[in-house]
Amino acid sequence: MKKNVIACTDIVQHYISACKTHKDLNAIIHLFEQEALDKATQLDTNRAQGKQSGKLHGVVVTIKDVILYKDHPVSASSRMLQDLIAPYHATAIQKLLDEEAIIIGIVGCDEFAMGSSNENSMYGPVKNALDKERVPGGSSGGSAVAVQAGLCMISLGSDTGGSVRQPADFCGIVGMKPTYGRVSRHGLIAYGSSFDQIGVLSNNVEDAALILEVIAGQDNYDATVSSSPVPPYTTILSEPNADEKPRLGFFKEMLQHEGLDPEIKYQTEKFIHQLRQDGYQVEEIDFGLLDYIVPAYYVLTTAEASSNLSRYDGIRYGYQSNEKAETLDEFYALNRSEGFGKEVKKRIMLGTFVLSAGYFDAYYTKAQKVRRLLLNDCKRVFESVDYLLMPVSPSTAFKIGEKTSDPIEMYLADIYTVFANLTGIPSISLPLFRHSNGLPFGIQIHAEHFNEAGMLRLSNEWMKTYNLHG
Repeated sequence: MKKNVIACTDIVQHYISACKTHKDLNAIIHLFEQEALDKATQLDTNRAQGKQSGKLHGVVVTIKDVILYKDHPVSASSRMLQDLIAPYHATAIQKLLDEEAIIIGIVGCDEFAMGSSNENSMYGPVKNALDKERVPGGSSGGSAVAVQAGLCMISLGSDTGGSVRQPADFCGIVGMKPTYGRVSRHGLIAYGSSFDQIGVLSNNVEDAALILEVIAGQDNYDATVSSSPVPPYTTILSEPNADEKPRLGFFKEMLQHEGLDPEIKYQTEKFIHQLRQDGYQVEEIDFGLLDYIVPAYYVLTTAEASSNLSRYDGIRYGYQSNEKAETLDEFYALNRSEGFGKEVKKRIMLGTFVLSAGYFDAYYTKAQKVRRLLLNDCKRVFESVDYLLMPVSPSTAFKIGEKTSDPIEMYLADIYTVFANLTGIPSISLPLFRHSNGLPFGIQIHAEHFNEAGMLRLSNEWMKTYNLHG
Protein backbone atom coordinates (compact mmCIF):
# COMPACT_ATOMS: atom_id res chain seq x y z
CA MET A 1 0.00 0.00 0.00
CA LYS A 2 1.22 3.49 -0.85
CA LYS A 3 2.41 5.74 1.93
CA ASN A 4 0.02 8.46 3.13
CA VAL A 5 -2.98 6.58 1.71
CA ILE A 6 -5.82 6.21 4.21
CA ALA A 7 -7.50 2.82 4.13
CA CYS A 8 -11.11 2.79 2.94
CA THR A 9 -12.02 0.78 6.04
CA ASP A 10 -10.71 3.58 8.29
CA ILE A 11 -12.71 6.15 6.34
CA VAL A 12 -15.91 4.13 6.50
CA GLN A 13 -15.43 3.47 10.20
CA HIS A 14 -15.08 7.21 10.77
CA TYR A 15 -18.39 7.95 9.03
CA ILE A 16 -20.19 5.06 10.75
CA SER A 17 -19.09 6.50 14.09
CA ALA A 18 -20.31 9.97 13.03
CA CYS A 19 -23.70 8.56 11.98
CA LYS A 20 -24.14 6.92 15.38
CA THR A 21 -22.93 10.00 17.28
CA HIS A 22 -25.41 12.25 15.46
CA LYS A 23 -28.34 9.88 15.45
CA ASP A 24 -30.44 12.56 17.14
CA LEU A 25 -30.44 14.61 13.91
CA ASN A 26 -32.68 11.90 12.40
CA ALA A 27 -30.97 12.20 9.01
CA ILE A 28 -29.93 8.55 8.51
CA ILE A 29 -32.91 6.18 8.42
CA HIS A 30 -31.00 3.07 7.25
CA LEU A 31 -27.30 2.60 8.05
CA PHE A 32 -25.49 -0.16 6.13
CA GLU A 33 -22.65 -0.64 8.60
CA GLN A 34 -21.36 -4.12 7.84
CA GLU A 35 -22.03 -3.90 4.13
CA ALA A 36 -20.09 -0.62 3.85
CA LEU A 37 -17.16 -2.08 5.81
CA ASP A 38 -17.13 -5.18 3.61
CA LYS A 39 -17.08 -3.02 0.48
CA ALA A 40 -14.27 -0.90 1.94
CA THR A 41 -12.24 -4.02 2.76
CA GLN A 42 -12.64 -5.26 -0.81
CA LEU A 43 -11.53 -1.89 -2.21
CA ASP A 44 -8.46 -1.89 0.05
CA THR A 45 -7.60 -5.40 -1.13
CA ASN A 46 -8.01 -4.45 -4.79
CA ARG A 47 -5.81 -1.39 -4.36
CA ALA A 48 -3.11 -3.42 -2.57
CA GLN A 49 -3.12 -5.85 -5.50
CA GLY A 50 -2.46 -2.99 -7.90
CA LYS A 51 -5.90 -2.99 -9.53
CA GLN A 52 -7.02 0.25 -11.15
CA SER A 53 -9.29 2.34 -8.94
CA GLY A 54 -12.53 3.97 -10.02
CA LYS A 55 -13.15 7.72 -10.05
CA LEU A 56 -15.02 7.47 -6.74
CA HIS A 57 -12.81 4.88 -5.06
CA GLY A 58 -13.76 4.94 -1.37
CA VAL A 59 -16.04 7.99 -1.59
CA VAL A 60 -18.71 7.61 1.11
CA VAL A 61 -22.19 8.45 -0.13
CA THR A 62 -25.72 8.63 1.25
CA ILE A 63 -28.83 8.56 -0.92
CA LYS A 64 -32.27 10.09 -0.54
CA ASP A 65 -35.11 7.73 0.29
CA VAL A 66 -36.64 8.07 -3.20
CA ILE A 67 -33.71 6.59 -5.17
CA LEU A 68 -33.64 2.82 -5.68
CA TYR A 69 -30.65 0.82 -4.38
CA LYS A 70 -31.20 -2.83 -5.24
CA ASP A 71 -32.07 -5.17 -2.33
CA HIS A 72 -32.25 -2.24 0.11
CA PRO A 73 -35.26 -0.47 1.66
CA VAL A 74 -36.85 2.45 -0.17
CA SER A 75 -40.02 4.02 1.19
CA ALA A 76 -40.14 7.65 -0.01
CA SER A 77 -40.40 8.23 3.77
CA SER A 78 -44.03 7.15 3.49
CA ARG A 79 -46.12 4.57 5.27
CA MET A 80 -47.46 3.69 1.84
CA LEU A 81 -44.13 2.07 0.87
CA GLN A 82 -42.83 1.18 4.32
CA ASP A 83 -41.99 -2.45 3.45
CA LEU A 84 -40.68 -1.95 -0.09
CA ILE A 85 -37.28 -3.40 -1.06
CA ALA A 86 -35.80 -1.91 -4.23
CA PRO A 87 -35.91 -4.50 -7.04
CA TYR A 88 -33.17 -2.85 -9.11
CA HIS A 89 -30.56 -0.08 -9.05
CA ALA A 90 -31.40 3.42 -10.19
CA THR A 91 -29.10 4.28 -13.09
CA ALA A 92 -27.37 6.98 -11.01
CA ILE A 93 -26.72 4.44 -8.24
CA GLN A 94 -25.32 1.89 -10.69
CA LYS A 95 -22.92 4.53 -12.02
CA LEU A 96 -21.76 5.41 -8.50
CA LEU A 97 -21.13 1.76 -7.70
CA ASP A 98 -19.31 1.18 -10.99
CA GLU A 99 -16.83 3.89 -9.97
CA GLU A 100 -16.35 2.29 -6.51
CA ALA A 101 -18.35 4.63 -4.32
CA ILE A 102 -19.45 3.23 -0.95
CA ILE A 103 -23.12 3.79 -0.08
CA ILE A 104 -23.24 3.99 3.69
CA GLY A 105 -26.91 4.69 4.20
CA ILE A 106 -30.28 6.06 3.16
CA VAL A 107 -31.39 9.47 4.39
CA GLY A 108 -34.87 10.74 5.17
CA CYS A 109 -36.88 13.25 3.19
CA ASP A 110 -40.33 14.79 2.97
CA GLU A 111 -42.84 12.09 2.05
CA PHE A 112 -42.68 11.42 -1.71
CA ALA A 113 -40.36 14.48 -1.87
CA MET A 114 -43.27 16.82 -1.18
CA GLY A 115 -42.22 19.58 1.20
CA SER A 116 -39.87 22.44 1.96
CA SER A 117 -38.93 21.59 5.54
CA ASN A 118 -38.47 17.81 5.95
CA GLU A 119 -41.30 17.74 8.49
CA ASN A 120 -43.58 15.55 6.32
CA SER A 121 -42.14 12.10 6.96
CA MET A 122 -43.18 8.90 8.70
CA TYR A 123 -39.72 8.97 10.34
CA GLY A 124 -40.30 12.38 11.90
CA PRO A 125 -38.55 15.69 11.14
CA VAL A 126 -34.86 15.90 10.32
CA LYS A 127 -33.03 18.50 12.43
CA ASN A 128 -30.62 21.15 11.23
CA ALA A 129 -27.20 20.42 12.76
CA LEU A 130 -26.53 24.14 13.26
CA ASP A 131 -29.66 24.53 15.40
CA LYS A 132 -31.70 21.43 16.24
CA GLU A 133 -34.82 23.52 16.72
CA ARG A 134 -34.73 24.53 13.05
CA VAL A 135 -35.61 22.70 9.86
CA PRO A 136 -32.92 21.67 7.37
CA GLY A 137 -35.13 22.53 4.39
CA GLY A 138 -36.76 20.06 2.08
CA SER A 139 -37.45 17.81 0.57
CA SER A 140 -33.80 16.58 0.55
CA GLY A 141 -33.29 17.65 4.15
CA GLY A 142 -31.73 14.36 5.23
CA SER A 143 -29.22 14.59 2.39
CA ALA A 144 -28.29 18.14 3.34
CA VAL A 145 -27.83 17.34 7.04
CA ALA A 146 -25.82 14.20 6.24
CA VAL A 147 -23.28 16.33 4.36
CA GLN A 148 -23.51 19.27 6.79
CA ALA A 149 -22.90 17.11 9.88
CA GLY A 150 -20.10 15.06 8.31
CA LEU A 151 -22.04 11.80 8.09
CA CYS A 152 -20.87 11.25 4.51
CA MET A 153 -18.82 12.97 1.80
CA ILE A 154 -21.58 13.33 -0.79
CA SER A 155 -25.32 12.82 -0.89
CA LEU A 156 -27.69 12.33 -3.80
CA GLY A 157 -31.03 14.10 -3.58
CA SER A 158 -33.82 14.97 -5.97
CA ASP A 159 -34.96 18.44 -7.02
CA THR A 160 -38.53 19.00 -8.25
CA GLY A 161 -38.90 22.64 -7.20
CA GLY A 162 -35.77 23.42 -5.20
CA SER A 163 -35.51 20.28 -3.07
CA VAL A 164 -31.71 20.12 -3.40
CA ARG A 165 -30.87 23.83 -3.45
CA GLN A 166 -33.10 25.09 -0.61
CA PRO A 167 -31.90 22.55 2.00
CA ALA A 168 -28.32 23.16 0.86
CA ASP A 169 -28.95 26.87 1.50
CA PHE A 170 -30.41 26.25 4.97
CA CYS A 171 -27.51 23.96 5.90
CA GLY A 172 -24.63 25.99 4.47
CA ILE A 173 -23.46 23.54 1.79
CA VAL A 174 -23.43 23.33 -2.03
CA GLY A 175 -26.54 22.03 -3.80
CA MET A 176 -26.74 21.47 -7.56
CA LYS A 177 -29.69 20.68 -9.83
CA PRO A 178 -28.54 19.67 -13.33
CA THR A 179 -30.48 20.43 -16.51
CA TYR A 180 -33.65 18.36 -16.84
CA GLY A 181 -32.51 15.26 -18.74
CA ARG A 182 -28.83 15.57 -17.88
CA VAL A 183 -29.11 12.70 -15.37
CA SER A 184 -31.33 9.65 -15.84
CA ARG A 185 -34.47 9.48 -13.69
CA HIS A 186 -34.62 5.69 -14.00
CA GLY A 187 -35.02 4.39 -10.45
CA LEU A 188 -36.16 7.73 -9.00
CA ILE A 189 -39.62 7.49 -7.40
CA ALA A 190 -41.68 10.02 -9.32
CA TYR A 191 -43.31 13.13 -7.89
CA GLY A 192 -43.65 15.43 -10.91
CA SER A 193 -42.12 13.64 -13.88
CA SER A 194 -41.52 16.71 -16.04
CA PHE A 195 -39.83 18.49 -13.11
CA ASP A 196 -37.90 15.81 -11.17
CA GLN A 197 -34.13 15.68 -11.47
CA ILE A 198 -31.51 13.89 -9.38
CA GLY A 199 -29.08 16.40 -7.86
CA VAL A 200 -25.95 16.54 -5.74
CA LEU A 201 -25.31 17.93 -2.24
CA SER A 202 -21.67 18.43 -1.27
CA ASN A 203 -19.23 20.49 0.76
CA ASN A 204 -17.62 22.05 -2.29
CA VAL A 205 -18.05 22.58 -6.02
CA GLU A 206 -15.26 20.19 -7.01
CA ASP A 207 -17.08 17.24 -5.41
CA ALA A 208 -20.36 18.18 -7.09
CA ALA A 209 -18.60 18.37 -10.46
CA LEU A 210 -17.05 14.93 -10.00
CA ILE A 211 -20.32 13.27 -9.03
CA LEU A 212 -22.15 14.88 -11.97
CA GLU A 213 -19.43 13.69 -14.32
CA VAL A 214 -20.08 10.14 -13.12
CA ILE A 215 -23.89 10.03 -12.97
CA ALA A 216 -24.76 12.12 -16.06
CA GLY A 217 -25.27 10.75 -19.54
CA GLN A 218 -27.40 8.64 -21.81
CA ASP A 219 -29.53 5.79 -20.47
CA ASN A 220 -31.67 3.36 -22.43
CA TYR A 221 -34.09 3.13 -19.49
CA ASP A 222 -35.05 6.83 -19.63
CA ALA A 223 -36.46 8.28 -22.84
CA THR A 224 -36.20 11.85 -21.49
CA VAL A 225 -32.45 11.75 -20.78
CA SER A 226 -30.15 13.70 -23.09
CA SER A 227 -27.86 11.86 -25.47
CA SER A 228 -25.40 14.75 -25.65
CA PRO A 229 -21.84 13.92 -24.49
CA VAL A 230 -20.95 14.56 -20.84
CA PRO A 231 -18.17 17.18 -20.55
CA PRO A 232 -15.15 16.48 -18.30
CA TYR A 233 -16.44 18.76 -15.55
CA THR A 234 -13.53 18.18 -13.17
CA THR A 235 -10.96 18.99 -15.88
CA ILE A 236 -12.85 22.15 -16.87
CA LEU A 237 -12.70 23.40 -13.26
CA SER A 238 -8.90 23.33 -13.31
CA GLU A 239 -8.53 25.13 -16.65
CA PRO A 240 -7.33 28.76 -16.60
CA ASN A 241 -10.12 31.31 -16.41
CA ALA A 242 -11.04 33.25 -19.53
CA ASP A 243 -9.88 36.87 -19.66
CA GLU A 244 -13.39 38.11 -20.38
CA LYS A 245 -15.76 37.83 -17.44
CA PRO A 246 -19.21 36.33 -18.08
CA ARG A 247 -22.27 38.57 -18.35
CA LEU A 248 -24.60 38.33 -15.35
CA GLY A 249 -28.21 39.28 -14.80
CA PHE A 250 -30.82 39.34 -12.04
CA PHE A 251 -34.59 39.79 -11.94
CA LYS A 252 -35.36 43.15 -10.36
CA GLU A 253 -38.75 41.98 -9.06
CA MET A 254 -37.21 39.07 -7.15
CA LEU A 255 -35.08 41.38 -5.03
CA GLN A 256 -38.03 43.69 -4.46
CA HIS A 257 -40.39 40.94 -3.30
CA GLU A 258 -42.01 41.82 0.04
CA GLY A 259 -41.40 38.35 1.43
CA LEU A 260 -37.61 38.55 1.10
CA ASP A 261 -35.73 38.92 4.38
CA PRO A 262 -34.28 42.47 4.46
CA GLU A 263 -30.81 41.26 5.37
CA ILE A 264 -30.75 38.68 2.56
CA LYS A 265 -31.83 41.44 0.19
CA TYR A 266 -29.12 43.79 1.48
CA GLN A 267 -26.35 41.18 1.28
CA THR A 268 -27.43 40.12 -2.21
CA GLU A 269 -27.45 43.73 -3.46
CA LYS A 270 -24.08 44.30 -1.80
CA PHE A 271 -22.71 41.21 -3.56
CA ILE A 272 -24.00 42.45 -6.92
CA HIS A 273 -22.26 45.78 -6.27
CA GLN A 274 -19.04 43.91 -5.44
CA LEU A 275 -19.28 41.94 -8.67
CA ARG A 276 -19.60 45.16 -10.65
CA GLN A 277 -16.57 46.60 -8.87
CA ASP A 278 -14.66 43.45 -9.83
CA GLY A 279 -15.38 43.96 -13.51
CA TYR A 280 -18.49 41.90 -14.05
CA GLN A 281 -21.27 43.30 -16.21
CA VAL A 282 -24.45 42.77 -14.15
CA GLU A 283 -27.74 43.59 -15.86
CA GLU A 284 -31.02 44.33 -14.10
CA ILE A 285 -33.81 42.46 -15.92
CA ASP A 286 -37.55 43.11 -15.79
CA PHE A 287 -39.54 40.00 -14.97
CA GLY A 288 -43.31 40.37 -14.95
CA LEU A 289 -44.23 36.74 -14.21
CA LEU A 290 -43.01 36.49 -10.61
CA ASP A 291 -46.50 36.26 -9.12
CA TYR A 292 -47.39 33.36 -11.41
CA ILE A 293 -44.44 31.00 -10.98
CA VAL A 294 -45.40 29.44 -7.63
CA PRO A 295 -49.10 28.93 -8.57
CA ALA A 296 -48.13 27.50 -11.97
CA TYR A 297 -45.60 25.20 -10.33
CA TYR A 298 -48.05 23.82 -7.77
CA VAL A 299 -50.85 23.36 -10.31
CA LEU A 300 -48.60 21.38 -12.64
CA THR A 301 -46.67 19.34 -10.07
CA THR A 302 -49.75 18.36 -8.10
CA ALA A 303 -51.46 17.31 -11.34
CA GLU A 304 -48.49 15.09 -12.18
CA ALA A 305 -48.36 13.80 -8.59
CA SER A 306 -52.05 12.90 -8.75
CA SER A 307 -51.31 10.77 -11.80
CA ASN A 308 -48.02 9.29 -10.58
CA LEU A 309 -49.31 8.31 -7.14
CA SER A 310 -52.54 6.78 -8.43
CA ARG A 311 -50.69 3.45 -8.76
CA TYR A 312 -50.41 3.13 -4.97
CA ASP A 313 -53.73 1.51 -4.21
CA GLY A 314 -52.78 -1.37 -1.91
CA ILE A 315 -53.25 -4.00 -4.61
CA ARG A 316 -50.55 -3.40 -7.19
CA TYR A 317 -48.34 -1.38 -4.83
CA GLY A 318 -48.33 -0.09 -1.33
CA TYR A 319 -49.89 -0.22 2.09
CA GLN A 320 -52.98 -2.27 2.90
CA SER A 321 -55.30 -1.26 5.72
CA ASN A 322 -56.28 -3.76 8.42
CA GLU A 323 -59.79 -2.30 8.48
CA LYS A 324 -62.46 -4.39 6.78
CA ALA A 325 -63.81 -2.86 3.59
CA GLU A 326 -67.26 -3.66 2.17
CA THR A 327 -66.56 -2.43 -1.36
CA LEU A 328 -63.55 -2.02 -3.65
CA ASP A 329 -63.84 1.78 -3.48
CA GLU A 330 -63.84 1.62 0.32
CA PHE A 331 -60.80 -0.68 0.19
CA TYR A 332 -58.91 1.83 -1.96
CA ALA A 333 -59.99 4.73 0.25
CA LEU A 334 -58.80 3.03 3.44
CA ASN A 335 -55.43 2.08 1.96
CA ARG A 336 -54.70 5.53 0.57
CA SER A 337 -56.11 7.47 3.53
CA GLU A 338 -53.97 5.53 6.00
CA GLY A 339 -50.94 5.08 3.75
CA PHE A 340 -50.40 8.68 2.69
CA GLY A 341 -49.57 11.57 5.01
CA LYS A 342 -51.47 14.85 5.21
CA GLU A 343 -49.29 16.87 2.82
CA VAL A 344 -49.28 14.17 0.14
CA LYS A 345 -53.06 13.76 0.35
CA LYS A 346 -53.46 17.52 0.06
CA ARG A 347 -51.39 17.60 -3.14
CA ILE A 348 -53.10 14.57 -4.67
CA MET A 349 -56.50 16.17 -4.05
CA LEU A 350 -55.38 19.49 -5.52
CA GLY A 351 -53.92 17.73 -8.56
CA THR A 352 -57.07 15.70 -9.09
CA PHE A 353 -59.13 18.89 -8.85
CA VAL A 354 -57.12 20.82 -11.47
CA LEU A 355 -57.33 17.86 -13.86
CA SER A 356 -61.07 17.39 -13.41
CA ALA A 357 -63.69 18.25 -16.03
CA GLY A 358 -64.68 21.88 -15.86
CA TYR A 359 -61.44 22.99 -14.20
CA PHE A 360 -58.80 21.53 -16.53
CA ASP A 361 -58.72 24.56 -18.86
CA ALA A 362 -59.10 27.07 -16.04
CA TYR A 363 -56.07 25.80 -14.12
CA TYR A 364 -53.94 23.13 -15.79
CA THR A 365 -54.03 24.56 -19.32
CA LYS A 366 -53.33 28.08 -18.06
CA ALA A 367 -50.43 26.84 -15.95
CA GLN A 368 -48.95 25.14 -19.00
CA LYS A 369 -49.24 28.45 -20.89
CA VAL A 370 -47.40 30.20 -18.05
CA ARG A 371 -44.69 27.55 -18.26
CA ARG A 372 -44.32 28.21 -21.99
CA LEU A 373 -44.06 31.96 -21.34
CA LEU A 374 -41.40 31.32 -18.71
CA LEU A 375 -39.41 29.18 -21.12
CA ASN A 376 -39.63 31.89 -23.78
CA ASP A 377 -38.54 34.47 -21.19
CA CYS A 378 -35.67 32.20 -20.18
CA LYS A 379 -34.41 31.94 -23.77
CA ARG A 380 -34.66 35.71 -24.14
CA VAL A 381 -32.70 36.30 -20.93
CA PHE A 382 -29.83 34.01 -21.96
CA GLU A 383 -29.46 35.89 -25.23
CA SER A 384 -28.24 38.91 -23.25
CA VAL A 385 -26.58 37.31 -20.19
CA ASP A 386 -24.58 34.15 -19.52
CA TYR A 387 -25.81 33.50 -15.97
CA LEU A 388 -28.79 34.55 -13.88
CA LEU A 389 -28.43 35.32 -10.16
CA MET A 390 -31.09 35.24 -7.45
CA PRO A 391 -31.52 34.41 -3.78
CA VAL A 392 -32.17 30.76 -2.88
CA SER A 393 -34.84 31.26 -0.24
CA PRO A 394 -36.70 34.28 1.14
CA SER A 395 -35.43 33.45 4.65
CA THR A 396 -32.84 31.47 6.54
CA ALA A 397 -33.81 28.15 8.15
CA PHE A 398 -37.03 28.58 10.14
CA LYS A 399 -38.03 26.75 13.31
CA ILE A 400 -39.62 23.30 13.26
CA GLY A 401 -43.39 23.75 13.29
CA GLU A 402 -43.21 27.46 12.49
CA LYS A 403 -44.91 27.27 9.08
CA THR A 404 -46.86 24.01 9.22
CA SER A 405 -50.12 25.86 9.95
CA ASP A 406 -49.70 28.21 6.97
CA PRO A 407 -49.32 26.23 3.72
CA ILE A 408 -49.24 29.39 1.58
CA GLU A 409 -46.24 30.74 3.46
CA MET A 410 -44.57 27.34 3.22
CA TYR A 411 -45.17 27.13 -0.54
CA LEU A 412 -43.84 30.66 -1.05
CA ALA A 413 -40.52 29.46 0.35
CA ASP A 414 -40.03 27.99 -3.15
CA ILE A 415 -40.43 31.31 -4.96
CA TYR A 416 -36.76 31.59 -6.00
CA THR A 417 -36.12 27.94 -6.83
CA VAL A 418 -39.07 26.76 -8.95
CA PHE A 419 -38.07 28.91 -11.96
CA ALA A 420 -35.24 26.48 -12.78
CA ASN A 421 -37.59 23.47 -12.63
CA LEU A 422 -40.34 25.09 -14.68
CA THR A 423 -37.82 25.90 -17.42
CA GLY A 424 -35.54 22.86 -17.01
CA ILE A 425 -32.32 24.87 -16.68
CA PRO A 426 -29.41 23.92 -14.37
CA SER A 427 -28.96 25.76 -11.09
CA ILE A 428 -26.61 25.70 -8.13
CA SER A 429 -26.87 27.05 -4.59
CA LEU A 430 -23.65 28.48 -3.11
CA PRO A 431 -23.33 29.14 0.65
CA LEU A 432 -21.55 32.47 0.42
CA PHE A 433 -22.99 34.45 3.33
CA ARG A 434 -23.95 34.37 6.98
CA HIS A 435 -26.95 36.15 8.49
CA SER A 436 -26.79 38.17 11.71
CA ASN A 437 -28.86 35.37 13.29
CA GLY A 438 -25.82 33.12 12.80
CA LEU A 439 -27.36 30.99 10.04
CA PRO A 440 -25.95 30.54 6.54
CA PHE A 441 -27.55 31.61 3.28
CA GLY A 442 -26.33 31.94 -0.25
CA ILE A 443 -27.03 32.74 -3.85
CA GLN A 444 -28.22 30.76 -6.83
CA ILE A 445 -26.56 30.71 -10.23
CA HIS A 446 -28.85 29.69 -13.10
CA ALA A 447 -27.29 28.76 -16.43
CA GLU A 448 -28.53 28.01 -19.94
CA HIS A 449 -29.66 24.46 -20.68
CA PHE A 450 -26.74 21.99 -20.46
CA ASN A 451 -24.21 24.65 -19.47
CA GLU A 452 -23.33 22.94 -16.20
CA ALA A 453 -19.65 23.21 -17.11
CA GLY A 454 -19.67 27.00 -17.15
CA MET A 455 -21.91 27.18 -14.09
CA LEU A 456 -19.63 24.91 -12.08
CA ARG A 457 -16.52 26.80 -13.16
CA LEU A 458 -17.97 30.17 -12.13
CA SER A 459 -19.26 28.65 -8.87
CA ASN A 460 -15.84 27.25 -8.03
CA GLU A 461 -14.23 30.63 -8.62
CA TRP A 462 -16.79 32.45 -6.47
CA MET A 463 -16.53 29.97 -3.60
CA LYS A 464 -12.81 30.71 -3.45
CA THR A 465 -13.15 34.48 -3.93
CA TYR A 466 -16.37 35.55 -2.18
CA ASN A 467 -17.14 32.92 0.46
CA LEU A 468 -18.11 35.08 3.44
CA HIS A 469 -19.89 32.19 5.12
CA GLY A 470 -16.64 30.89 6.55
